[in-house]
Amino acid sequence: MYILPEPKHLLLNDSNFLLPYDSEIMLSYGMKDVAYNAASLLQKEISTRLGYTQKIKRSFTPEKGQIAFIYREMQHPQEYELTIDSEGIVIAAQEDAAILYGVQTLRQIIRQEAAILPCLRISDYPDICNRGFFHDATRGRIQHLSRYKQLAETAAFYKLNQLQLYVEHTYLFENFSEVCRDDTPLTPEDIMELDSYCAELGIDLIPSLASFGHLDKVLKTKSFSKLCELENADLDIFTFEGRMQHHTLDVSNEESFLLVLSMLDEFIPLFRSHYFNINGDETFDLGKGRSKALADKTGLHELYVSIILRICSYIRERGKQPMFWGDIILESPELIRELPEDVICLNWGYSEIETADNARKMYEAGACQYLCPGVHGWRHLINRLDLAYENVTRMCRYAHQYNAAGVLNTDWGDYGHVSDPDFSIPGLIYGAAFSWNLKQEDKQDINKKISFIEYGDMSGRFTDIVSELSMQEAWTWNDTVSYKEAFDRAQKKTDRQIRMDAKELPVTENKSWFDALQKADDEQAKIMKESNVYNGRQANQRIDELTDALYGLLHNVDASKRPLIHRYLVSSRLQKII
Repeated sequence: MYILPEPKHLLLNDSNFLLPYDSEIMLSYGMKDVAYNAASLLQKEISTRLGYTQKIKRSFTPEKGQIAFIYREMQHPQEYELTIDSEGIVIAAQEDAAILYGVQTLRQIIRQEAAILPCLRISDYPDICNRGFFHDATRGRIQHLSRYKQLAETAAFYKLNQLQLYVEHTYLFENFSEVCRDDTPLTPEDIMELDSYCAELGIDLIPSLASFGHLDKVLKTKSFSKLCELENADLDIFTFEGRMQHHTLDVSNEESFLLVLSMLDEFIPLFRSHYFNINGDETFDLGKGRSKALADKTGLHELYVSIILRICSYIRERGKQPMFWGDIILESPELIRELPEDVICLNWGYSEIETADNARKMYEAGACQYLCPGVHGWRHLINRLDLAYENVTRMCRYAHQYNAAGVLNTDWGDYGHVSDPDFSIPGLIYGAAFSWNLKQEDKQDINKKISFIEYGDMSGRFTDIVSELSMQEAWTWNDTVSYKEAFDRAQKKTDRQIRMDAKELPVTENKSWFDALQKADDEQAKIMKESNVYNGRQANQRIDELTDALYGLLHNVDASKRPLIHRYLVSSRLQKII
């Protein structure tokens, strides 16, 4: 029997409890919507797995044979106790959210044991209170609302309690008709419906809005290009790399702040969360264009912190606790003291050999910080679960070591978010398991548990197979984009100059084009040399062997998960092609 996250204390005995078809789910009088929704989740699980439906009711006292939810004072706020004995099943906690955690554990047990449940007692609570998942809803596909609800359900199933959707231009702001004309942005109704749905699952849906850098699509429009740090942003040709590196607000222009404040005023009221993530990361262009004089006068790092402070102060006036990414302030960690004490620094690090240095720096500077690993789906066709496991385990370990306020596991969409969103689920589970429990399991052990619990694979092999499959990257999606855009940058530079000069010179007369093209050739040769492309035939042979193994698992996995295997097969073929 497997449980994720692994409980702190589990005591099994030799007897069993038969869960009869005419049993009931009983809520203690006074329990609120989260507990009722937990009962509904359990009712649905029993119906799906066992074929019969338990009634839900409220009562002052439980009866023999029932599944009872009761209040009990606990040592830890999010602690629950699950008891299965001959008298029935009892889930006890002092908070409704913790009742839900007990239900999620019971659901996992039912998936494996069906109606004949082992008698046991579990006492469990998280080592880190705030455990979140961050999904990029901007730089790739904008999913249907039903898909985001499904993501919230999965997060809740593994006892996460925070979720963020990263937004740059993919929300339908009032004055964004030009910005959103090529997209299907989220609407106010979408956000409010998702916010309510998450609340029922014990998930805090935290708003996350780019408000300083990474405003590519906004600042390339005719309406707002004048607010970009680098001039003539509307003349830029799209590249994935350019989208990542540029398009920071011109903070010397007061209109930039008016734009940000109007976006905040429209976005904040849609969420019930106490928190707000302003992002503020990778502002690489700051001080290199229109704000150069201001940066020279105040100092670049001081200017950055003053902008973060101004936005955070506005957020706090609206009654919210701000969050921001810590990559820029890490260059001068002492400047964190210029910000209010309650501002949360999201301290990210995505390497599989990530050190504790950045966590230690911010801890010593007195920052309130979350540590933020990643699921390593960005720039890959199939998530690199080997890298995700190493990264997540390290960052969660540092979070425990440096008393972080939370862990926020990230799923970015660099270079178009080409990996299927469902390929990130094992990485999500790594973060959920290791932020909940300081004890960290061996990769093969947790992969086997994920195969059983998430995919219904009784062989326990599914997660290991797709992990190895992801490693067969002789030529990666990152290589593909970098190789192509080395030429695109040369073409972009010349085309942009031609348009700016309003000249119509043939390219054969434009020496700068040939110079740029030679540079592109050199860059492409370097990418080829540093890649593993010459092992492509060997990698493709291994892909064939692993996809055969996936076909062989079709009779093992839960029927509802078989379409996912199809998507892995399609992505594997694409990996062979490139």
